[in-house]
Amino acid sequence: MWLNQKSSGDRWKVRPDGEEKVTGKLRYLTDMTCPNMVYGRVLRSGIPHAKILSISIEKAKLLSGVLAVITYKDIPGLNGFGISTPDQPVFVDHLVRYEGDAVAAVAAVSDEIAEEALSLIEVEYEQLSVIDTTEKALAENATKLHPQGNILHETEFSKGDVDLAFAECNAVIEETYLTPRQMHTYLETEGGLFVPEEDGRLSVYAPTQHGYKDRMQLSRILAMDEDQIRIISSPIGGSFGGKDELNVQPYGALLSIYCNRPVKMHYSRWESVVAGLKRHPMRITMKTGVNAQGRLLAHKVEIVSDTGAYSTLGGAVLNFATEHAVGPYMISNVEIKGKAVYTNNGVSGEFRGFGGNQVIFALEGQMDRLAERLHLDPWQFRKMNLRSKDDLGPLGQRIVPTKGPNQVCEAIQSSSLWRKREKLNVEGKPWIKKGVGAAVAMHGSGLGYGLPDHAGGTIRLNSAGKIEVAFGHEEFGQGLISTLEILLINHFECRREDVSIVIGDTDLVPPSGSSTASRTTNMVWQALNQLKKPFLEAMFNKIYELTGLEKSNLTTGQGGIWLKQQKKEILAMTYKELAEKGDCFECTTSFHYPVTPDPIIGAHYLYTSTAVIVEVEVNRLTGMVKVNQIDHTVAAGPVVNPMGYLGQIEGGGVMALGFTLTEDALIHEGKYVTKNLDTYLIPTIFDVPEQHRVSAIEELPEGDSFGPRGVGEVGSVALAPAIVAAIRDATGVWVNELPIKPEQLMRRFQEEVAEIGGEYGT
Repeated sequence: MWLNQKSSGDRWKVRPDGEEKVTGKLRYLTDMTCPNMVYGRVLRSGIPHAKILSISIEKAKLLSGVLAVITYKDIPGLNGFGISTPDQPVFVDHLVRYEGDAVAAVAAVSDEIAEEALSLIEVEYEQLSVIDTTEKALAENATKLHPQGNILHETEFSKGDVDLAFAECNAVIEETYLTPRQMHTYLETEGGLFVPEEDGRLSVYAPTQHGYKDRMQLSRILAMDEDQIRIISSPIGGSFGGKDELNVQPYGALLSIYCNRPVKMHYSRWESVVAGLKRHPMRITMKTGVNAQGRLLAHKVEIVSDTGAYSTLGGAVLNFATEHAVGPYMISNVEIKGKAVYTNNGVSGEFRGFGGNQVIFALEGQMDRLAERLHLDPWQFRKMNLRSKDDLGPLGQRIVPTKGPNQVCEAIQSSSLWRKREKLNVEGKPWIKKGVGAAVAMHGSGLGYGLPDHAGGTIRLNSAGKIEVAFGHEEFGQGLISTLEILLINHFECRREDVSIVIGDTDLVPPSGSSTASRTTNMVWQALNQLKKPFLEAMFNKIYELTGLEKSNLTTGQGGIWLKQQKKEILAMTYKELAEKGDCFECTTSFHYPVTPDPIIGAHYLYTSTAVIVEVEVNRLTGMVKVNQIDHTVAAGPVVNPMGYLGQIEGGGVMALGFTLTEDALIHEGKYVTKNLDTYLIPTIFDVPEQHRVSAIEELPEGDSFGPRGVGEVGSVALAPAIVAAIRDATGVWVNELPIKPEQLMRRFQEEVAEIGGEYGT
């Protein structure tokens, strides 16, 4: 059954923040202003690799209207930030590693004066040779971008005897796949308001996916106690991983302290392009072998990831890619090696899919090529190699048993789109070729073994008589507020007006971990399950104390606590009355995301499975590809918020269209060629398929008590290989490089004709 408003029935809920968003009434953090506010700007190096010989700020300081000009000399604490390793300088002192490196920052009474002040800062550089490819970075005589060299992180996983297994294979496919540098392209670029308070504290109104982590990083930079910094981090105008790392926060915080005035900063799209994170471009070489019956025997993978100038989460992304390079298949002999490599190509970081999109594109390409080589149906071939419910995970770790891969594959095989694939044609347009392709993936949720994956939340009856929950998570469009509201109403059988939700403010919420890694829905689901019983007991005990009513006869409901009688229920006390007569009944829980018991760094315990099938049409005269239909099946456990679930899969699919067909933040000699959205092609409403159907498999194996898995990423991970397979089905051409540009296909069509001795177009 397809997920939609009709099939969801009463479970379909309109999101509470929806009207304000679509009417433009909702004020995002970058919309904020306050009295006495000044404007901050950052001077970027504009050079990808250089030594700084001198910096002169005197002329800028003398400009009328300028309140502060700061450099590395003005940082009271650590001159560095980074989620895993603080190796990115707030301000560079001697060595520029990418064109977005910050050299200085200015605060002035207007944005125009701040911009003029930047032009008055004099910096003398000695330009160095640019390392703009991973091949150059790995060369024996390459300049070291960091003291430890040009390799941030290496991974290696093996089992069995790969060389011996390849010798026994009847068919072997070896291919190299290339993926692009994709931009997050959120509507709201990075920015915020930074307010020094009268009591000496600092309030930071800036979008982020983890307020407590930002607070910790800023405390090190500012040399302030963490409790002296307040982070207000929601609502956010989109993130997709790009705002998980610090961006504007160090500069706004430092400037506000130095001039003792509120400072507003908001990056232009161009500055967001230069200084913001991107998806890691990868070069993936896969060699995969099968026996005559189609059983996968050997799989060898080499991943080279361009992490750019600084580490951010490049090591963790490579770990994730390594884990998912085997996908949902059981292969006895595997060898995977990976390198995350420093270059002068901007900074790569966290992005929806977290390395999974890249390797799944390659892996599923291997599966389709092998099936074709053996003249097997691609889905029968996959099914004979899929993991079973109780098999170990991709790295040999114990995982929660799952039937997900088989369930989603069966759904695709029964799809009407798959069944009609042999009958596609376009009447009267022989140059238009239609094709169908499909792919399957398994995607880990949570941060993985060995990484701090804390969670927690608080519930109370507030003074207004509302059931209030507080979580240290963020709302950046994914529908967290709606999900929390639905869970509260379901747990306590109350009304929307009976609940209150507090998120995104470190002064008001407990630490709950990051709003990343498809973990948030599962975390709040688990937390509320833990909090419900003690919260009810506290309230019912108070009612018994006040009225003598038996606790076993009490229940929560609309407007208050109700007394259950034989034929009816009567209102025992409203929530407001109870709040006035008792305390707040606050209950707090703290726990960790479920993790495998096997000590394999980065290995996951919970997985979501997905399969996607697409229909495309390819114009052989222009090379243009149009996706007509997408059918997505997802096995992620119970659906809490149907509208949000559907939105995540559809939105992830559109983002994957860009990854596959149009998006690539081009860099030439370490400098971005793509400067704005006029030259960076994101999918528009005209590119969205006329039909995108989503099916949710909610069943979990017996004994699985972990509840709903996240779906924030899984909608984006398998679409690229499905589109590639559909293009092959339509035209006979394989594609190994993303995005698939029309000129790339035209070259392949010409090569195809040349191979048979003809001339293209005749």
